[in-house]
Amino acid sequence: MTLTAPRPAAVRPRRGLATRSSWLVVAVAVLAVLCLFSLAVGAQGIPLGTVWRALWTDDGSDQAFIVADLRIPRTLIGLGVGAALGLTGALMQGLTRNPLADPGILGVNAGSSAAVVLAIAVFGVTTPAGYVWFAFAGAAAAAVVVYLLGATGRVVSPERTVLAGAAVSAVLVSFVSTVLLLSPDTFDSFRFWAIGSLAGRRMDIVVTLAPFLLVGIVLALGLGRALNALALGDQTGAALGVRLGRTRLLTGIAVTLLCGVATAAVGPIGFVGLTVPHVARMIVGPDQRWVLPYSMVLAPVLLLAADVVGRVALPSGELEVGIVTAFLGAPVFVLLCRRRRIAQL
Repeated sequence: MTLTAPRPAAVRPRRGLATRSSWLVVAVAVLAVLCLFSLAVGAQGIPLGTVWRALWTDDGSDQAFIVADLRIPRTLIGLGVGAALGLTGALMQGLTRNPLADPGILGVNAGSSAAVVLAIAVFGVTTPAGYVWFAFAGAAAAAVVVYLLGATGRVVSPERTVLAGAAVSAVLVSFVSTVLLLSPDTFDSFRFWAIGSLAGRRMDIVVTLAPFLLVGIVLALGLGRALNALALGDQTGAALGVRLGRTRLLTGIAVTLLCGVATAAVGPIGFVGLTVPHVARMIVGPDQRWVLPYSMVLAPVLLLAADVVGRVALPSGELEVGIVTAFLGAPVFVLLCRRRRIAQL
């Protein structure tokens, strides 16, 4: 695997502010259309006109109940989780200058999963409101361990970070498997969460996790300028006035909040945080001030599209969104690994 050194953003062709803004508006419009499809498509198709009326008035019909009680919470969770995963991937890739960084590759998802298994097996926690604290702790612990293992002195090596993430993930997956084998009751509770699904989530989950999500988003969007400076190297970034310790701490807090929220709400979903920041950089270049908001919008586009596809892919039943995103993201990940020049951050 060959990783290229980052090049300063200043030597790249700059796209105009109007062009970047215009494409962001287009992405938001696409996301809005997907939200409508998410409310209309399912085992029972609902006309868009009926969906629109159900958003504003409850006429007591079955269709209004499906829209208001089932599909609106599902769509809102898809929006929040997608934004969290996209921002997490962009932050991790920007901070480590590693184009392969994402919560799944670097063991953060595995840390959250191990903590949730522990919560179920030891403390009897069975609700996302209870999962969230353990998911946060597991995500933070895994991120710190991988970061320390991937660091050589004060320099974070991309190659070492990927290897450390793989090793930590293997250990944590083994732990999860052992607990599930020893506790059938834990397995019954965990298996519905671990596959990654938006189905069956209620509005109380949205209300519980929204504050953590909002704090994580605000922190993430405020780190764009500092990450741009760090792309030039730690020494150059420090010379430009970036406080390295503060930036890493705030990035770690944002990653922990965002990944913890996403994993607690729907389970571990892979490849979204890996692929979406690369798409964002293809559109706007390496400027993190634009990569972060684009990732925040494009990731829920991918997640909601995968969820809608999963609802109609099988003649009976649904295909969970975690499976669909794996089918879509795995080929992209293989392509990234096989390219001679994987990415320039």
